[in-house]
Amino acid sequence: MNSRIKALADSIGRVIVGKEDTVIRLIAAMLCEGHVLLEDVPGVGKTQLITALSRSVGGKFNRIQLTPDVMPSDIAGFTMYDGKSGEFIYRDGAVMCNFLLADEINRASPKVQSALLEAMEERQISMDGTTHRLPRPFLVMATQNPVETYGTFHLPEAQMDRFFMKLSMGYPDLEEELKILERTEMHNPIENIPEPAVTVEEVLQMQEDVRNIRVSDGVRRYVVDLVAFTRSDRNAALGISPRGSIALYKAAKAFAYIYERSYVTPDDVKKAAVSVLAHRLILSPQGKSEFGTAEAYIEGVLKSIPVPAMGS
Repeated sequence: MNSRIKALADSIGRVIVGKEDTVIRLIAAMLCEGHVLLEDVPGVGKTQLITALSRSVGGKFNRIQLTPDVMPSDIAGFTMYDGKSGEFIYRDGAVMCNFLLADEINRASPKVQSALLEAMEERQISMDGTTHRLPRPFLVMATQNPVETYGTFHLPEAQMDRFFMKLSMGYPDLEEELKILERTEMHNPIENIPEPAVTVEEVLQMQEDVRNIRVSDGVRRYVVDLVAFTRSDRNAALGISPRGSIALYKAAKAFAYIYERSYVTPDDVKKAAVSVLAHRLILSPQGKSEFGTAEAYIEGVLKSIPVPAMGS
């Protein structure tokens, strides 16, 4: 594993017990400048995960608890008149940071969801004719509770597609939960990260390095074949969009970089596929009957598409 990635993962591991796979996927999303939707039950450490990442990088961290009364200006900021200078001054919103935890995004109104997703896509805020660029790196981790639906606003499929990855932490096993209790007895787990493991400048350099990872024609075709299969399969009512193939292509590069390779292998594509693609499609009634979940369906697609030989 890349030494800087290992240092970052180990730093996050001082707070998050287990869940190494989720941590690596979150780091991969950051390397691709992609945003993450974390769907899980309450209390499994979603907030601490993004806080630990922010502290490990040394970036600015903001958190906003989304409720129906949150306004778009809370997200994007607003301009106000300054009586002393006689000018209108822009006041930062929640998105003016490196890492934003948007807690319970499905409780925010559609207007607020749209304001957040626009900032995620454009990476800038336009206010009264002035454009304000967001800091780099910029990562949004939005959470939603899949269990409780009362008072929530479902994210439309077009907005789900804007998230680079959808992750789930799940419950810890018994040994992991014992470690969690031990750490809780001592102090706030976040204090286990006394200083950043990598700098913001190093993250920007790693993002540039990921863009330079080589991808062969065969692997590139493999990505397209996986995505194209979902568009003509009767088990999928809505197939994967080109944005999905771009995301899978980028994520495969990130995994190659994480494991210290200058080129992408089909295994890198397979490793990224479920997290990157599952939330971008809708199963048909037949698909739901046969596979149950979109994740299981993507696993099935991976078994159906021939894997290219390296060097092709």
